[in-house]
Amino acid sequence: MFKTLKTMKNILYTIAIALSIIACKNDNKKEETSIKTVETTDANDGLTLIEGDFIYYADAAVLQTQTGVFGVIINKQTQELANQAKPFQKEDTDMVKVRVRGTIEPKTEGTEGWDYNVNIAKIISVKALNPKENEVIKIGK
Repeated sequence: MFKTLKTMKNILYTIAIALSIIACKNDNKKEETSIKTVETTDANDGLTLIEGDFIYYADAAVLQTQTGVFGVIINKQTQELANQAKPFQKEDTDMVKVRVRGTIEPKTEGTEGWDYNVNIAKIISVKALNPKENEVIKIGK
């Protein structure tokens, strides 16, 4: 009786360890695929097509995609994108729909912000966001 109980415990421990290892492997794959769904390479130039809602406000820029939120590295293209977005914004805090090509880079250690940043290399399109998607609750003036 003790022998079968001990054997059953060993089997249960083995199954529990195997399941936890499999679960860890699946978690890593989910994290990688959530980033890769944003990344769809268009050409052999190493850039990634990224679509999402963009806002540039007070020297900070953010790009929100279906899979996450990214900080945007401020460069010449980011400034140009902000200028192209202005005609589509009623308020400074309004977001615009953009399609850009660039690179997704992990943030540097010890800095605040999102886990990944977008370095914009090319602007493909800028258009107004659906007004229902751009609703903001304002408190006083």
